[in-house]
Amino acid sequence: MKMRFYSVLAISAILVSACSNNSDKTKPAAHDMENMNKDSTEQHAVATDDKEIKTVAVIYGNVEAKAAASIKSIVDHYLHIKTALTNHNGNEAASGAKAMQEAIGKLDKSLLTAEQKATFDKDSEELAEHAEHIAKNGDKIKHQRLHFSMLSEVVYDVAKSFGAGRTLYHEHCPMYNDNKGAMWLSDAKEVKNPYYGSEMLTCGTVEEVIQ
Repeated sequence: MKMRFYSVLAISAILVSACSNNSDKTKPAAHDMENMNKDSTEQHAVATDDKEIKTVAVIYGNVEAKAAASIKSIVDHYLHIKTALTNHNGNEAASGAKAMQEAIGKLDKSLLTAEQKATFDKDSEELAEHAEHIAKNGDKIKHQRLHFSMLSEVVYDVAKSFGAGRTLYHEHCPMYNDNKGAMWLSDAKEVKNPYYGSEMLTCGTVEEVIQ
């Protein structure tokens, strides 16, 4: 009778030990599954946050070389202004705007086709006006930024029409001008906000690529 009793105890102990071992084995598995699900969710979140960027093709692919070089120069000086405003440097923005005014005046429009000339003429007056405001107000960076927001719209039209000799990124700040928002162009995909500079340097999104 005692032997049977001890045998039952031994079998019970073995069963308890086995269940305990199985339970311990399932814990890491459950933990791993939880991590896998978490990783999967995080990866999905990253994927859904990546906004698809629209590519914009330039309208005129046959711009005469010297005219194309002049338009590239205009955009170069625009980017000079953008960088200066990003760095809170109104005097440097004014310097870039003066150079932009000169570049606008140097464009030989006789090198453009009739259609191209009509397109450029539509924008040239505004280009010159906003560049002038930025050039004359090196000590008033808020005023410069306001005109830069309008200048950006015009340079965007020029770049879409004639190209700029490089890839440009159309970027957008939703908070500028009392949350009305404003755009700018950059030669880098990385967002560096010219409307707020270091205050909110990375505020903005990339909307389009102009190639």
